[in-house]
Parts: sequence; C-alpha cells; structure tokens
Amino acid sequence: MISTDYSGDEGIDGIINEDQFGFNSIYIQAKKWNRSSVGGPEIQKFLGAVAGQGGTKGLFITTSTFTREAIDYAKKQLQVKLILIDGKMLTDLMIKYNLGVSVVQTYEIKQLDLDYFDSELV
Repeated sequence: MISTDYSGDEGIDGIINEDQFGFNSIYIQAKKWNRSSVGGPEIQKFLGAVAGQGGTKGLFITTSTFTREAIDYAKKQLQVKLILIDGKMLTDLMIKYNLGVSVVQTYEIKQLDLDYFDSELV
C-alpha cells in the first residue's frame, strides 16, 4: 500500500497495487467522520479522482455512514468498481482480522471425553 501526502493527494489517500508492476491498482479514500454521513458529492469527487488516475477500482472507507444518494450513485457506476465501507462494516472487518482490537475475555468450552467412560467400564 502506498500512502499519499495529505496535501496534493488529489483526492486519493492511498493506493494498493495488486501486482508488483502496478498494472492493477485500487485507489483508497478514507474519512474519519463523527458528525454526518458521507454524501453523493464526496463520492462523485472521489470517482473523479480515481478516473483522473486512470483507475478502475476504488475503496471509500468512513467511520461514519453513507447517504442513500451516495450508495445509489456508487452502485450505478460502470467505469469504476467502487466499494463503500461504513463504520459498521469497518469495525466488523477490524474484529475479523484482529486489526486494532484487543481480547477482553476468553471462554473455555468443555465437552465430555467419551473415551474416559469406555476405559473405566472395562
């Protein structure tokens, strides 16, 4: 993953090269928002940035949510495959892949050892 500078990033926060030559790249935009949903204009701007780089794949991640307008706009794109990850999906992925999480408590699950009873009855 290549992280772009904050200033002059042209709407792209990072780039994942799927191969060592960079033939297939995924362009990333990440927004840490607490206040409101990401709307259609932000998605349009990001898609313009991806297209400006000649990209065909984009990943827009937010800690917030997406408006219906943003979701619908992303779904109807044909030139750029765009995946939207909201705060709920982000936390689910973080838990699944143990990224930025810690274990609070573990549980021990026990079952009967049926061989124990067989050996005692002989």
